[in-house]
Amino acid sequence: MGLRGLLFFNAIFALLPITVFADAVVEGHVELPKSHSAPVMAKRYEIITRGGVLSTEPPLAVVYLEGSFSKPTAPSVKQIAQKNFAFVPALLPVRVGTRIEFPNLDDTYHSIFSYSPTKRFDLGRYRPEERPIPSVVFDKPGLVTLRCDIHEHMRGLILVLNSPHFVMTDAEGRFQLRGLPPGHYTLNAWIDSKTTHERPVELKKGETLHVDFL
Repeated sequence: MGLRGLLFFNAIFALLPITVFADAVVEGHVELPKSHSAPVMAKRYEIITRGGVLSTEPPLAVVYLEGSFSKPTAPSVKQIAQKNFAFVPALLPVRVGTRIEFPNLDDTYHSIFSYSPTKRFDLGRYRPEERPIPSVVFDKPGLVTLRCDIHEHMRGLILVLNSPHFVMTDAEGRFQLRGLPPGHYTLNAWIDSKTTHERPVELKKGETLHVDFL
C-alpha cells in the first residue's frame, strides 16, 4: 500500500466510532417451560394466567443486561395495538421513560387500563379514529399487566427495564445481544411474572460470550 493509500485508510479508521471495535456480544439459550397448547402456526403469542403467574403462550423469554448505563438522549416511542381483540404484541420489553401508544385497530370500542403497582392508568373507552392516539409514559421499572374493561379475555404485558440492552428469545429460546459495552454486569432472563434467572457476566471488547439459562 502506498503512502496515499495508507493515509486514506487511517483517516477512515479515525472517523469510525470507537464502539464498532469495542462492542461485545452475548448469545445463548434459555430453557423455556413446556407449552400447554398445540403449536401455533402464526407467531401470535397470548398472555395466560396459571396459578397467578402470567406468561406467554407459547412460552418465550426476555433477556436483558443489568448494570449502570447512561440515560437516553431522547425518549423512545413504541406501540401496542388492539387488533382482533388481542394486544399486539402481547409482551413488550421497553426501557424506563418510553412512551407507549395504544392504537385501536378494531372496529369497536376498547378501554385499556392497568392496576399494576409499576404503572396505574385508565385510558377510558375509545374507537379507532381517536386522535391523538392514547399513550402512557412508563417511568418506573417493573412488570405492567394490561387489561380491557370491555373484553375481559384480553391480557398484555409490558416489562419496563432500567437497561437499553434487551432482546426477546425466539420460540426455541435462542437469543443474541449485540452492541454491548465491555464491563461487569448481570445478565437476566425473564420467563414469567414470578421467574427471572440471573448470571454474572464479564464482557470484553470484540468478544462473544456464550451463556445458557438451563
